[in-house]
Amino acid sequence: MSAYGFAHLRNRRPHPDIIEYLERIQATLDPFAGRFVIHGPPAEILEGDWPGSMVLIEFPDMNHARDWYHSPAYQEILSLRADHIDGDLLLIEDVGPDYDPRERATKLRAGTPEG
Repeated sequence: MSAYGFAHLRNRRPHPDIIEYLERIQATLDPFAGRFVIHGPPAEILEGDWPGSMVLIEFPDMNHARDWYHSPAYQEILSLRADHIDGDLLLIEDVGPDYDPRERATKLRAGTPEG
């Protein structure tokens, strides 16, 4: 099941380190079959307010995503971004092709954890 690295980035500031990060990140993703799905603006905001930008990187599974994040190659460049852009980063699994939101509704009605 696919997994994703999702980042909500705020207060982006131009800096030479950000350019270097962008030049180097793909080489850290390649060994883990990571690929950018979404990389920042523009976005059409339909409801609410979205301060910042979004990045979505797809991996074959959660192990690949974790291994990429903790890899020496990515850890070496992480501060190039993190020192200049505020944000949140999380890893999350795909719901899979058979996902049905009605099942979640049933669990919520029943008060089942993980609803």
